[in-house]
Amino acid sequence: MPPSFSVTAVGPGRPWVAPVLRPSPGFSPAVISSPDPLELNMRVPTDLYRRYRLVHTWTGICAGLALFIAFYAGALTMFKEPLARWAAPPRAVALTDLHDSEALIAQTLAARPDAAREFTLDLRETEDVPARLTWRKSRHDDAPWSAALDAAGQVQITQLHPVALAQWIDVIHRTAAIPGTQELGEYVMGGVSLMYIVALVSGLVLVLPSLVRDLFALRLGANLKRMWMDAHNLMGITSLPFHLLIGLSAVVFAFHDSIYDAQDAVVYDHQLKSLMQAGMPPPPRGATAAAAPMLPPAALLARAQALSPQFEPISMTYRNAGTAAASVRIIGRDSRYMLRQVGWLVVSPVSGEILNSEAFPGRQSAWDAPVAALFALHFGSFGGEPVRWGYFLLGLAGAFMFYSGNRLWIVSRRRQAVSAQGREPRSLRFMAAATHGVCFGGIAGISLSLVAAKCLHGQVDDLAAWYRGAYYVTFLAALGWAFARGGDQAARGLARAAAGATLAIPLASLTGYLWPATGWWVNESAASLGVDVMALLAAGALWWIGQALAADGRHSSPALAGEEAAQADAQTTARPLPRASRCTTEASTSTSAQVL
Repeated sequence: MPPSFSVTAVGPGRPWVAPVLRPSPGFSPAVISSPDPLELNMRVPTDLYRRYRLVHTWTGICAGLALFIAFYAGALTMFKEPLARWAAPPRAVALTDLHDSEALIAQTLAARPDAAREFTLDLRETEDVPARLTWRKSRHDDAPWSAALDAAGQVQITQLHPVALAQWIDVIHRTAAIPGTQELGEYVMGGVSLMYIVALVSGLVLVLPSLVRDLFALRLGANLKRMWMDAHNLMGITSLPFHLLIGLSAVVFAFHDSIYDAQDAVVYDHQLKSLMQAGMPPPPRGATAAAAPMLPPAALLARAQALSPQFEPISMTYRNAGTAAASVRIIGRDSRYMLRQVGWLVVSPVSGEILNSEAFPGRQSAWDAPVAALFALHFGSFGGEPVRWGYFLLGLAGAFMFYSGNRLWIVSRRRQAVSAQGREPRSLRFMAAATHGVCFGGIAGISLSLVAAKCLHGQVDDLAAWYRGAYYVTFLAALGWAFARGGDQAARGLARAAAGATLAIPLASLTGYLWPATGWWVNESAASLGVDVMALLAAGALWWIGQALAADGRHSSPALAGEEAAQADAQTTARPLPRASRCTTEASTSTSAQVL
């Protein structure tokens, strides 16, 4: 039987002793006190432990960089609306009053009958609403048309070129900005998420032997490697349920088409589509061309409010407007329920009859409720502001966990390689450069995307191409600099560059406020100004990280790594530890090395 870890917690009054690695047979568990009588035996054979450590290391290394970008961008998507409001330029035409919506719809349909196929009436008053009524020629139309009433009450038709910045950050979250189609990026991230789940499970197995002792340990001091390790373990264990949920749901989102196809063939005998559409049958074709008057929007909103007074409507999407087959989807939120980011109610604008309520908050069908819950748990679209901020912080903590895991592996392998070979291998130099280049390049790229969306508005023809290009140019420049200079040498400069790029966000708003002639602007709502404040704080944090990396780099350089290894060997030879202490130290060192 191979040697194994054995941890036993027995009754109060016993001193805390670190887990001990003893050879088999006859495992002798360390005795650990606990406030209540508790018996807990955890035996992890050494060979199995090493295999799990190897699995955890390489799945984490391979997936960590893409997950860093996905988690950082995902944290920002928790505030997509404030970001959209920050980037929204001043409206060219005043927003039509909601009380005039009925007249606006009637005049728009008279002037542009093609809009009757489908148009949206936006009920919000925020800066990112360019017009009250908009429609597109197709789902992929990036330049929608809009209608508004002028001071004389006459309809004005204009074409919009909205700033889809928040959607771009969401694409980065879903695909880690992998070049190619969004579908390709989502498939790749689905595979990355599978590795992510394996890394989580294997990491949990690794920390179990020392979980009780080291769970909340955060040892600050000269040993920076130990501090990074404690922080990495603390982030991983305390947020483990969140990470498992995100990983599993990301796999489902990436491969949901394949999953549905398999279910359709194996479980539902190719009847899945008809079952899903049973709750929302299509309108009768014979009545499509028959003209029919529609109820005013206020009367339709009253139907939704009657079902739930707490429901907050956001928009109304009309289809086949002005006909007997018309329908309106009233989209909104209710933070008391699990939703797919939003819920909706389908009503007839002709009769006011409720056509479908299966996606309405509190009335989801047995089919829709679990799917909506999965979406809500992934996107944090429930519970209001506390959950939103909680997901934001968990997203940033997850990004830090991936970065710290890679850094721990680099530092540990460097010391081992320098001690054994006298030099740093090329693979470590490559990984160090990739880690710092990808992480800080991604942060700086996202920040400069925001800046470009504001500063280049009205100056270029295809704004989306420019702010997307700003991300990739910044990212590749940071990556190139990291490889040219070396990871540790470039780390401090890259962190400061990311701080400068993030600082440019509030500076762009300040410039627009002080010098409006530049064509820049500042939206003075609390949500928009909140983006500037958070960017200012983030810039300060990144600058501090640059300083910390500079200090850490001096402690983890290849030359110093060799000196530390030699000193450690000399001290061990000169002062051998007692047998019990030596075993305890070896076990503690082994159990703490799960990320290495």
